[in-house]
Amino acid sequence: MAPASNRNSMLMSSSNPWEQLTSDMGYALNYTQSSRYEAAGATLVNASRVWTDSDIVLKIRPPRLRSTTLSPNNYLQGFKEGGVIISMLQPNLDRNKPIIDSYIKKRLTSFAMDLIPRITRAQSFDVLSSMANIAGYKAVLEASNTTAAGKVPPCKVLVIGAGVAGLSAIATARRMGAIVRGFDTRSAAREQVQSLGAEFIEVDMKEDGSGGGGYAKLMSKEFIEAEMKLFAQQCREVDIVITTALIPGRPAPTLITEEMVALMKPGSVIVDLAAENGGNCEVTVPGQLSVHKGFLLSISPKEGHFGLDLKDEVVRRSMVTYNGELLPALPPLAPPTPATPKATESIKGAEVVALTPWQKVSREVATVTAGMGTALALGKVTGPLFMSNLFTFSLAGLIGYRVVWGVSPALHSPLMSVTNAISGMVGIGGFFIMGGGYLPQTLPQTLGALSVLLAFVNVSGGFVITKRMLDMFRRPTDPPDYPWLYAVPGILFGGGYIAAASTGMAGLVQAGYLVSSLLCIGSLSGLASQATARSGNLLGILGVGSGVLASLAAVGFAPETLIQCLAVAGMGSAIGGLLGRRITPTELPQIVAALHSVVGLAAVLTSIGSVLASVQHLDMLHMVTAYLGVLIGGITFTGSVVAFMKLSGRMSSRPTILPGRHLINSGLLASNVATMGAFLALAPGAPAIAATCLAVNATLSFAKGFTTTSAIGGADMPVVITVLNAYSGFALVAEGLMLNSPILTTVGSLIGVSGSILSYIMCVAMNRSLTNVLFGGISAPGKTDQKIEGEITKTTVDETASALREAQKVVIVVGYGMAVAKAQYPIAEMVAFLRAQGVEVKFAIHPVAGRMPGQCNVLLAEASVPYDIVLEMDEINEEGFDDVDLTLVIGANDTVNPIALQPDSPIAGMPIVNAYKSKQVIVMKRGMGAGYADIPNPMFYAPNTKMLFGDAKTSCDAIKAALNAAK
Repeated sequence: MAPASNRNSMLMSSSNPWEQLTSDMGYALNYTQSSRYEAAGATLVNASRVWTDSDIVLKIRPPRLRSTTLSPNNYLQGFKEGGVIISMLQPNLDRNKPIIDSYIKKRLTSFAMDLIPRITRAQSFDVLSSMANIAGYKAVLEASNTTAAGKVPPCKVLVIGAGVAGLSAIATARRMGAIVRGFDTRSAAREQVQSLGAEFIEVDMKEDGSGGGGYAKLMSKEFIEAEMKLFAQQCREVDIVITTALIPGRPAPTLITEEMVALMKPGSVIVDLAAENGGNCEVTVPGQLSVHKGFLLSISPKEGHFGLDLKDEVVRRSMVTYNGELLPALPPLAPPTPATPKATESIKGAEVVALTPWQKVSREVATVTAGMGTALALGKVTGPLFMSNLFTFSLAGLIGYRVVWGVSPALHSPLMSVTNAISGMVGIGGFFIMGGGYLPQTLPQTLGALSVLLAFVNVSGGFVITKRMLDMFRRPTDPPDYPWLYAVPGILFGGGYIAAASTGMAGLVQAGYLVSSLLCIGSLSGLASQATARSGNLLGILGVGSGVLASLAAVGFAPETLIQCLAVAGMGSAIGGLLGRRITPTELPQIVAALHSVVGLAAVLTSIGSVLASVQHLDMLHMVTAYLGVLIGGITFTGSVVAFMKLSGRMSSRPTILPGRHLINSGLLASNVATMGAFLALAPGAPAIAATCLAVNATLSFAKGFTTTSAIGGADMPVVITVLNAYSGFALVAEGLMLNSPILTTVGSLIGVSGSILSYIMCVAMNRSLTNVLFGGISAPGKTDQKIEGEITKTTVDETASALREAQKVVIVVGYGMAVAKAQYPIAEMVAFLRAQGVEVKFAIHPVAGRMPGQCNVLLAEASVPYDIVLEMDEINEEGFDDVDLTLVIGANDTVNPIALQPDSPIAGMPIVNAYKSKQVIVMKRGMGAGYADIPNPMFYAPNTKMLFGDAKTSCDAIKAALNAAK
């Protein structure tokens, strides 16, 4: 379907309304409805009379000098002297010289339409481009029955009303290659319109038009005003308007006014399907084909009359002969002055220079010297207890660093889940302040019991969620795991530990801590591959269990208090297990954030309770670490709550930017420091002061967690979750130092390092600093003024399905859009179909795809996509895209933006999936909105890229249906 054009409708008028047409006109085109010509005011005559009776003749080809059987009307013999002939002529060709000579002999005035200058004012007469455009379009339609593509602009169609007639019109127009827009007051029609490949347009206000019986209802005055404004804007842009708004038994509403019709381009068409009830268009005449204010394209100096103005550049340049005189050719128009290119700004930043061997070694020596000197200074100003815990922290951190870097990126989500479960060991601190028998009797004892309850919610929920995720990755061909066998070491160790403890403790507590630490390290190591991940989760369970058992032995509860502790822990475990079983993989990010908040709050309760329980004999290390535990735990708690609300849709994902937020955060931090000074100086032996200082500290920390996290946008949630994961680990470290508990120090160090490494990976993947993420606005990404060349090429579901069937190798790049639309299941079914047909299909996952690290991997595993065809960004880029027939990008933007390869772009240096190198790219998006970086993506405008707009799940369902229908 080609766009409406006035270029191929040149109507020149003489003083009489005209004119004559040959009676055999249209036979070659199988168009023989002569009555329509007559109804338009033309007189049908035979071929010879066209020449003998006319003053002006319009032709496409130049006339022949003699009559032939095939072209009886192409001769000048009977044409009047002094007449005007307008046609394509090409007067510079030798073969047309005799024609020009005959013009001179006849004293004719002639125009060569191929000489019309290509200037803005003459675009209406540019039949050369017009006919070539339509000819090329028609050639494609005839040769391959395809729609418009490339540089041929397709027709733009607006369909008002998405009922049966409207949807049929949309489908037909899309099959013919048009760009179709649909409008309906009923919100339910959105997906129907989008599923047919059309764009759904709507007014900027919320009001649903669904009425009884499937028809639309009468809308409010405000809605109608906004609606009319929208239609007026659309009439300026589209070539065809089809209106279908009709309710049986009621007058049709007027949607297109006469003023809107006047705004439409000449040659545009309005099809009013509601004409029987008065019509949706104000100028509709029921039962008649109407021409509203027909247009006259004229190069005449006087509107409505034919005349020649030789001073007119268009007239003079296209005229070959004038009253029988051959006019000299004018010199060609000068080419337009090229725009002066902007001076390329020098790229700021120091040039990267390779280090010399001396520089490299000297820096390493300086680092080692600084580390050794720091250890020496700490040994002098602190005591053996602190240094012993620092020794444990450092070794655990070093081991954790090496272990976490070995975890497969596809398993980053299970890694966060299992570290979240292990961080539940924060409840061990609660053991040391519990008491009172069957029920707590004091405030510290109550805080301890609450801490244990919250901690075991985390432990149970974390391990259940991890097991569910890892089970999704299991393939039918995987060997059995025999998880029940891991109960053997658990029972033997537990029974032996209890038996040994009954005869004396000796070094049993330290032995339990050693076993727990090694098992937790083994748990993280197990996540290095899919083959060992499930056993890694089981080792984590054994590690936490042995640590809890050793801590209970260290505390030495009375039987009544032990029953209280086990009851509280059992209750928390039951709650956590229930939550872990009920959530879906799509809800995983928010539930992880929620569990982080539990760890933070448990750390706050344990730290406050520990201080209040021993306020009469506090040492400096205890006070400092308790204060830091409240500070870190408080930030973790409210920060995690905000992250949970943003991820679950209970709070806007947009950044909440408070006026002077940096000043507010600085003030909160300064208040924390001042309160800490007062706490260290006045708290020992003064319970009221200690409680007040810690309460103020907790309040300030809660506020800081809210202000910092609420100012972070939803797109940065992957980094926020990993940072909160690190915070929860460091809260455990503070608690371990406070209680002199090596197991808490070890586990906290592992978790803190794990979260820090994941945060680093996420920041590198976005090419942003951690400071920029956490304190948004300090160095926000700048915008680019780069101009994007090319045009968007839209495609349809049917074309996409056809491209998938014809491809030999397909890569699917998934992003945040897949997670939001929950499109993993239709994608998995689509991939299964293609692989069954012999198509090689692989997935590409960017490190920051989804709402938390590795989420897209889990979602695809949930839909039973084999994990061996899901590749990370580095892996797929190493394989290359040169031999990829089709890359399907689903809900990704910045992660496939090649502008990152330009050194002066706002996201320069950000690693991307090289989808743009594919032979063909189809991008599935809801619209043309920019990604987080708010910069255009030149890949969307590339000649090898097509856009399929609509909801990802709806589009994938439609593609799957189209593939199945073509079996």
